Amino acid sequence: MAPKSSDFPSEDSDYHSGFGNHFSSEAIAGALPQGQNSPLVCPLGLYAEQISGTSFTAPRKLNHRSWLYRIKPSVTHEPFKPRVPKHDKLVSEFSQVNSSINPTQIRWKPVDIPDEPTDFVDGLYSVCGAGSSFLRHGFAIHMYTANKSMENCAFCNADGDFLIVPQKGRLWITTECGKLQVSPGEVVVLPQGFRFAIDLPDGPSRGYVAEVFGTHFQLPDLGPIGANGLASPRDFLVPTASFEQESRPGYTIIQKFGGELFTAKQDFSPFNVVAWHGNYVPYKYDLSKFCPYNTVLVDHGDPSINTVLTAPTDKPGVALLDFVIFPPRWLVAEHTFRPPYYHRNCMSEFMGLIHGGYEAKADGFLPGGASLHSCMTPHGPDTKTYEATIARGNDAGPHRIKDTMAFMFESCLMPRICPWALESPSVDHDYYQCWIGLRSHFINNTNANSETEP
Repeated sequence: MAPKSSDFPSEDSDYHSGFGNHFSSEAIAGALPQGQNSPLVCPLGLYAEQISGTSFTAPRKLNHRSWLYRIKPSVTHEPFKPRVPKHDKLVSEFSQVNSSINPTQIRWKPVDIPDEPTDFVDGLYSVCGAGSSFLRHGFAIHMYTANKSMENCAFCNADGDFLIVPQKGRLWITTECGKLQVSPGEVVVLPQGFRFAIDLPDGPSRGYVAEVFGTHFQLPDLGPIGANGLASPRDFLVPTASFEQESRPGYTIIQKFGGELFTAKQDFSPFNVVAWHGNYVPYKYDLSKFCPYNTVLVDHGDPSINTVLTAPTDKPGVALLDFVIFPPRWLVAEHTFRPPYYHRNCMSEFMGLIHGGYEAKADGFLPGGASLHSCMTPHGPDTKTYEATIARGNDAGPHRIKDTMAFMFESCLMPRICPWALESPSVDHDYYQCWIGLRSHFINNTNANSETEP
């Protein structure tokens, strides 16, 4: 049965709100057991099923788990088999066999949305990454282009958490915890192991996906900023319980496991959860609600000041993957080169653009496109941006950057790049030209003929 717009919540009040909370949600009052998680007989004859996002013995402040009360348990399916046809463009263990390294600055133009019917699963492809889902440490960056809703099937990622950034077209996402409507300008996190289906109410759709292995996204510490700012926990939205109970013969579960896809058949929808409680849940966030910080006197702040979510490593302050945005904001610094500075970074930076332009690139960086500046590869404003900034001089008044939303996935790991990404017709082979025009402004005031005192 095709979904209707009324099935997907459009108002914030239709969701639970909060980040990392312990939520409780019932589609039918009284469906949640009271006083225990797994009674002999659950209310309404439901099955109790736990989904664990961390080991049982993880510290309580880091422990993620939820209890789902469902009409039939998820174990009721036929054996998994390799999916046919095979999906050859998904990677979860990056090595010399399936990817390569390249320190050159790389930029991609927006990828065309296919003409042939393509859903989210078939339209998803890896671009770059590092590490391994098998070793539970690493990340992958994917992109997707699709024009068709998923039909009689659900996707489950056993490798890691997905952070999806739609750039074109809304996503109607049905999960085991309920339904989410995600528009460009919003992001959604689908944790490891949750089953979900994506419908495309607007037809053609395109976007970006960050996947992390072995950890979960969390809010960054605020340090001296204080108790408020950046992404507020109250603005993260979690679906409320809803369920499907109709028979669904031939329903397919598509499981991504070690970067490969497997399928299993069952005769019911996996979205048969009548009630649930816990802190391991899908959630979405509207980027326009982000409270950015910026310098108010001199110099350009480091981009980390605009981190929305971070997936940490064991080393304090070092991220497996940060999700950073460059939203509308005021620039007011005096006697300062206001665009991002020229930079070489021990971290690697993958950038995307949801809409508008990007302050450091006057040309060529387009919505739906992307760029990769790997570890210690120089990058910074293009020639036009530099010259225009210098021409404005020190008398430039306050300036508001508007009608834009760029973002960055930043990782401490050095990414390997998939061959289809390097060979894509979307690669901008002239990207390097945007810096070639930077000329020397050096003024040597020393007197070459002066004698040095003994």
